[in-house]
Amino acid sequence: MKNRVIRIICASLSILMLISSAILLSSCKKDKEKIVIYTSAEDYVVEYMQEKMDEKFPDYEIVFEYKSTGDHAAVLKSAGKNAECHISHDIEYAYAEQIAASGIYADLSSIVDFGIYTDDVSTSKYFAPDIRNGGAIILNMDVIKEKGLDIPESYEDLLDPQYKGLISMPNPKASGTGYMFLLSLVNAWGEEAAFDYFDKLSENILSYTSSGSGPVNALIGKEVAVGLGMTFMGASKITDGENLKIVYFEEGSPYSLYGMSIIAGNETNEAVVEVFKYLVGELNYQKNELYCPEKIYKDTDFKSPNYPESIPYADMSNNTPERKEDLLSKWTH
Repeated sequence: MKNRVIRIICASLSILMLISSAILLSSCKKDKEKIVIYTSAEDYVVEYMQEKMDEKFPDYEIVFEYKSTGDHAAVLKSAGKNAECHISHDIEYAYAEQIAASGIYADLSSIVDFGIYTDDVSTSKYFAPDIRNGGAIILNMDVIKEKGLDIPESYEDLLDPQYKGLISMPNPKASGTGYMFLLSLVNAWGEEAAFDYFDKLSENILSYTSSGSGPVNALIGKEVAVGLGMTFMGASKITDGENLKIVYFEEGSPYSLYGMSIIAGNETNEAVVEVFKYLVGELNYQKNELYCPEKIYKDTDFKSPNYPESIPYADMSNNTPERKEDLLSKWTH
């Protein structure tokens, strides 16, 4: 009887120890530091970064929350330093400038080595460059051949009636890709000449798409012969076996720049700084080489299958929200 009582007591103690251990583990799990990152990156990029972050920081709970660029900026400007995030990632420079001017982004001077970036992408101490998203003239060579079309060598060539109904372009009012084509020609030719050109080009446009991916999709479907689209999408489809060709005209490749920063007040949080330094100093190199290998680093040139090298870039100066609002108010197509 005595032995039985001892066994019962021992079993009870074992159960209590297991319960205590479970409570302790649960408590530790709850105490795991959570770091929230707002991002406007594509879903496959976010998936890649989440995997890398989880591997690198198993003791942190790192959460990526996708927000479109407009929503991303609106939430930060509305919430200010009280935003429910620690890091802002992949936001277009025009919006980043506004947010920085409002004092919402931290000064990154002691956290980021801005000397590693090319001069044209390093424009502020309040956000670090993330990607350069470039555009190009993309041709479907099968359609060109089937319809006996000339290969265009300039924007003016695209006005030729032979391309009527065979060109696709994103609508600047709905797509950042469309807007960067508009801004690049305004900067190159002047506002009046650029709008006059797009008025004429509209005669040959099959459709103005609502997204930057629309022209490449139209090319793949052989709906058009020429697309004003994103370089990385064209290169990716060529790698997949599509008979596309990427070309640049004299004015160069239009592009948008996207940046990342720490929300002010979090620059003293060691965990946030540790994650941000990894994002800037290691993960961004890996991610850009895979998905967006456009030039942003002085000493690094990424090599990606079928991606153009030595890309000539357009003049993308004066890319401010005010300028964008003004130009889009004049867009009528």
